[in-house]
Amino acid sequence: MRDSERAWREALYGPEGFFTRGSVPADHFRTAPLIGPELAEALLVLLDRVDFALGRPARVDFVDVGAGGGELSAAVRELAAGSLGDRLHVTAVDVGPARELPGVAWERSLPGAVQGLLVGHEWLDAIPCPVVSWPCADPWLERWWPLRPGWRAEIGAPRDAAWADAVSRVRGAALAIDYGHVLADRAAGRHAEGTFAAYRGGRRVEPVFDGSCDLTAHVALDACAVAAGGSWVLVSQRDALAALGLSGSVGGSGMAWLESLARSGRVAELRDPAGLGAFGWLLHGVGVAVTDLLPPLPPWQP
Repeated sequence: MRDSERAWREALYGPEGFFTRGSVPADHFRTAPLIGPELAEALLVLLDRVDFALGRPARVDFVDVGAGGGELSAAVRELAAGSLGDRLHVTAVDVGPARELPGVAWERSLPGAVQGLLVGHEWLDAIPCPVVSWPCADPWLERWWPLRPGWRAEIGAPRDAAWADAVSRVRGAALAIDYGHVLADRAAGRHAEGTFAAYRGGRRVEPVFDGSCDLTAHVALDACAVAAGGSWVLVSQRDALAALGLSGSVGGSGMAWLESLARSGRVAELRDPAGLGAFGWLLHGVGVAVTDLLPPLPPWQP
């Protein structure tokens, strides 16, 4: 059972691993930070709310875990303005080669303490975990993904532990953005074949453990939430972006109209319920109330 986790980890993070060698998401699939600056804009609104809830400290952190090429970190640093921009410290965390990004510190491991907002954007799905099939006796499966004959699954305990560790370092808020599932869907057999998959060059391929492709699986975000504890909400990216004021309205004339039209298209892609808008946002408030960060929203239904 654990052999699959070890092989997965070696394939991604070993000496010749996919990420260790410097592969970044932009080389293999389209993610929200690559679409445009709009996700960074929304996260800065969230960070400003965190900053306010913390009492506008002398230093405020934005930590981008699993930063890939650093696009999100760079956009947040570039767009941050005013008092928040003056006090903002941006850290990109990734095991790949360090990138030279203006105003961004590059680290290979999580900071010991974070005062502000920690974001794991498509980070948890890249944390290896055991890939199993029925019959398999495991406490995590019994609680979070009860198997039936013929079913396959991924044991999400390593993701739970990683997220709980990340949240424990934070004073402010921690946000995981990922594709995933919840217990009701798993128990009903929606993912009876499991979700383990591989991608290379923008295409889904047969998984191999030679470091040539990205290996990933959907995240049991409800299990991660319970493992980290505290105050949290789990909502869709579509609803969260709207609550943070991300608008796709079109207006103006001439070039302004064209620019607003292009922006509207990017916002629509981020909020598309059949695409990125279906991502789950797991938001923990640590020392601040989640209700100070997001208004009440419908529960996430992947």
